[in-house]
Amino acid sequence: MKIGFIGCGNMASAMIGGILKKGIFTKEEIIVSNLTEEGSRRSREKLGVVTTMDNRQVAERAKIVVLAVKPQFYEKVLDEIKDVLTEEHILVGIAPGKTLSWLEEKCGQPLKIVRLMPNTPAQVGEGMTGVCFNERISEEEKQEICAITDSFGCTEVVPERLMEGLSAVTGCSPAYVFMFLEAMADAAVHQGMPRKQAYRLAAQAVLGSAKMLLETGMHPGELKDMVCSPAGSTIEGVRTLEKSGFRSAVFEALCAAAEKGKKL
Repeated sequence: MKIGFIGCGNMASAMIGGILKKGIFTKEEIIVSNLTEEGSRRSREKLGVVTTMDNRQVAERAKIVVLAVKPQFYEKVLDEIKDVLTEEHILVGIAPGKTLSWLEEKCGQPLKIVRLMPNTPAQVGEGMTGVCFNERISEEEKQEICAITDSFGCTEVVPERLMEGLSAVTGCSPAYVFMFLEAMADAAVHQGMPRKQAYRLAAQAVLGSAKMLLETGMHPGELKDMVCSPAGSTIEGVRTLEKSGFRSAVFEALCAAAEKGKKL
């Protein structure tokens, strides 16, 4: 086995889907563990990968071991597998707050360790994943990990001190964007538009705006100004957002998410 996932929820499934789609590994080279036989059955049917209900078996059979469980279960899982891990393994954590040093300490031995911060758009191949490595990861291994994360979106390698901030911006922000989209659609429905059409228009407006920022390289304030005609309807809406503390609310939400991530 090349890679194993302990846990196979939405994020692990999205990662595996990208890996298979881009041909990074075959189904036969991927093993996942689930808590229940029903979970294993779903993983086999949906992804076609090898399944088990034994976390140790994942560590015994795979070189890259991804901890795809909730943060509160990390210590329990590491207790199960730490005596199976060797210096040849690459241990991958995808939970906020679980630092490289914390992971190594819980394993009780020097290991190759990676932290990833993927986000839910990975499910449609448009993820944004932050990555940091400990000093034991070779350049070749870094390239291998980045090829995996590129298979379900984009990758940004950062120093670990930036990981919690990155997690807030990329990991948490889809929820805030969906709230924004829902509010936009609600306003359109209030003006008489059918709900499904409102969602489609709002989503495309946000998608197009994001793509415009990425492809032009222009400052977002400059792009905003291009839409705001003097005394027009857009600048009137901007005025209302500013009066309502829109920027401050977004700023504070991301800072709060980053601080919470450090405590998990």
